Amino acid sequence: MAYRNKAPRPAPSAVPAKVTAHWFILLATLAALGLALAVQGYIHHLGGIGADAVPSGAAAGNVPAAVSGGGPVIDSRGGAVRSVRPPDRTVALTFDDGPDPQWTPRILDVLKEHHVHATFFVVGSAAVDHPDLVRRIVAEGHEIGVHTLTHTDLGAAGQWRRGLEVQGGQDAIVGVTGQSVSLLRPPYTSGNAAITDSTWSAIQGLGDEGYLTVLSSVDSKDWQQPGVQAIADSLKPQGPQGQVVLMHDGGGDREQTVAALDQALSQFSDQGYRVTTVGGAAGVDTMRPASGLEQARGSALVWGIRVSDFVVTAISWALVAAGVVTLVRAVLVMFFAARHSRAARRAGRQGRGRRRVDAVHRPVITEPATVIVPAYNESAGIEAAVRSIAASSHPVEVIVVDDGSTDGTADIVEALGLPGVRVIRKENGGKPSALNAGILAASYDLVVMVDGDTVFEPDTVRALLQPFADPRVGAISGNTKVANRGGILGAWQHIEYVVGFNLDRRLFDVAECMPTVPGAIGAFRLTALRNVGGVSDDTLAEDTDLTMALCRDGWRVVYQEDARAWTEAPATLGALWKQRYRWCYGTLQAMWKHRGAVIQDGAAGKLGRRGLGYLLVLQVLLPLFAPIVDVFAVYGLVFLDPLRIAALWLAFLAVQMLMAAYAFRLDKEPLGPLWTLPLQQFVYRQLMYLVVIQAVVTAVTGVHLRWHRMERYGSLTVPDAQRQLHSS
Repeated sequence: MAYRNKAPRPAPSAVPAKVTAHWFILLATLAALGLALAVQGYIHHLGGIGADAVPSGAAAGNVPAAVSGGGPVIDSRGGAVRSVRPPDRTVALTFDDGPDPQWTPRILDVLKEHHVHATFFVVGSAAVDHPDLVRRIVAEGHEIGVHTLTHTDLGAAGQWRRGLEVQGGQDAIVGVTGQSVSLLRPPYTSGNAAITDSTWSAIQGLGDEGYLTVLSSVDSKDWQQPGVQAIADSLKPQGPQGQVVLMHDGGGDREQTVAALDQALSQFSDQGYRVTTVGGAAGVDTMRPASGLEQARGSALVWGIRVSDFVVTAISWALVAAGVVTLVRAVLVMFFAARHSRAARRAGRQGRGRRRVDAVHRPVITEPATVIVPAYNESAGIEAAVRSIAASSHPVEVIVVDDGSTDGTADIVEALGLPGVRVIRKENGGKPSALNAGILAASYDLVVMVDGDTVFEPDTVRALLQPFADPRVGAISGNTKVANRGGILGAWQHIEYVVGFNLDRRLFDVAECMPTVPGAIGAFRLTALRNVGGVSDDTLAEDTDLTMALCRDGWRVVYQEDARAWTEAPATLGALWKQRYRWCYGTLQAMWKHRGAVIQDGAAGKLGRRGLGYLLVLQVLLPLFAPIVDVFAVYGLVFLDPLRIAALWLAFLAVQMLMAAYAFRLDKEPLGPLWTLPLQQFVYRQLMYLVVIQAVVTAVTGVHLRWHRMERYGSLTVPDAQRQLHSS
């Protein structure tokens, strides 16, 4: 349906800024969301604590002998290379891969029981996840070192990632404890002899940044979980020489580590070994209060990670909710569509039987009807529309209300000379004004309203009027079909009309909460129209506004699937945008106008709690959430399992395809156009949710939207193939 409003009200001067600004806000929001997802994906999915096996087979020709054959504490600061080991009968006890909420507290308890201190090389992401454990480590006199942000192999990482990982690990520690540290242990390292050229390059670069690299001289191999005794035996002193012992408080099940640690500490004590931190063994201070700038940067990282985790968690739950709602909607519409279809078939059989036996329980409607065609500059299609209506098998009078057209629309209709067709000429006042003029001139109590870009089949009016046999029915929605469905855009709109609109109307009919009788084809009782004051011009969706008013007045509004009307759909994305923008904006206006129905009883309450609730969730909230779904899908493809994401998408598409196939079967449509359904998810769907966003922002900001007239293409003829299909 296309029309323009009466004398458009001037938009405020600030409208362009308002209309443009929200797109920048949307882009900024999506960019912030993308950043949060990127942070969360990097922290939790690009890295990760796994088996601490040391890579083997890599070249090591550039590693100095002073390093490969030296002590486990390496100082390459200032260009000079020095390595030291703890003094004799001294054990520097170290733990990697924590903190872990299960094992770190138990290890701290064992250390406390034996009155010893150790060095904990913490993973930055784990430190952010468990800040209280890191603070406890420091509070109980232990030492902290950097073990990167996500447990990344620094030897295999590029230069940019090395810096990001080490600085990120440092910032996490500063943000949690307020302390800056100088000890670093690269993940996937053990003794000096295992250092490769790439790892040595990383150590040199980090030495220039002030870090002391700490390897190990004794590897407990507790990450292999060889058994408590095997771990304890590997820690037994083999002589007086000082050692740096490697153990783990995170990264897996550390039950054996806890038990072996208690046993080993007893052994060290019995043999007179001093157990201390790396700094204590080397005689250096490795921790200092962070500067203000360092604390600000650390706090920013910690809170950035926490916010990103919260965002991803919230989106994940919202996605689950959206998925559930989508699935429930699919089940509901198919269930109610099946009920509606069975009821329609029973009514059809009973109707045919009544004609044979002249039954009177629900009489066939034979009384004439008035068909009102509001028209403004409809010269391209008005002849086809009027001829199709005048050829109805049901007795009708046709009133074409020319609303100030400047293209000779009224002249075209008058020149046809069709019996029962008359023209009312009036000054332009908008579609509601034209419809009300037609209502005042109507000769009959049953009124059909049809857009000037729509054609009827011969039996459309007769089929449309039959539900009026029920005196409770005040309005009837017909079945709008896309006439110009050629091309992919036409196919997409055809699918939307059949699947989206018609399935929903079947549900609304059964649930008695029909929110819209479309302007393309709708029938009304004249008394019902007069009761609600005719067609209001309060909104840009006068058809939705009128339907909601009738529901609130206690009338039943139903859907008649056999009453088909063929309408001309937009042929370009720009025209489609304008049409749907107006539809959505007008629907929002009508929903707000009739919001009081939510707390009413009877038919009004059904509209408010069922119909408006459905529209709010399915046609407003879910589309507003849709851009986030798309961004999250990209996140899943990059950081999660692409196969799982693809499987979820295919499952969603399968549900859509199943629902579409069922809807096409109900409408007796060939399934051919459904091949475009997967493509619809990548263009058409995005266009529709952007329309909703634009309409919501327009409504919230109070900008007045003017009518947009749709371009006419002159395609208003009922396709022969379709006519034959539906008549068969």
